[in-house]
Amino acid sequence: MIKYTKDHDWLDSGDNGVAVGLTDHATGELGDVVYVELPEVGAEVTKGEEIVVIESTKATSGIVAPFDGVITEVNQTVVDSPETVNEDPAGSWFFKIQPSDPSALDEYLSEDEYKALID
Repeated sequence: MIKYTKDHDWLDSGDNGVAVGLTDHATGELGDVVYVELPEVGAEVTKGEEIVVIESTKATSGIVAPFDGVITEVNQTVVDSPETVNEDPAGSWFFKIQPSDPSALDEYLSEDEYKALID
C-alpha cells in the first residue's frame, strides 16, 4: 500500500521496511537531479530529521524521515546516477526505513487524498 506525504514523497510498505521516494510532482518541480546524498544503513533516524540531500539544476532539497526508525537499505543507483530520479520517479526509491511504530504509515495520505492536494 502506497501512502504520500504533504512534502511530495511516496511511502511504499514492503517486507524490508518502507521504501521512500519522490512523486512525479516533486521531480517536476525540482528539475534535473544532479546529486543525491543518502543516510547510512543502520542509522537510527527521528521523524522530521532531514536524511537525504538532493541537488538539482533548480534547487537544493531534501527528504525528511517520515517517522522514527532505522534505515534498512539505500538505493546506491540514485547516488551513482542521479538522473534516474527524473527518468523513473516511481521506481527511484532513496532508502528503506523500518518504522519504530508499525502504525506510523496510517497518518499519511492515500492516493486520492494526495491527488486532491496537488490539483
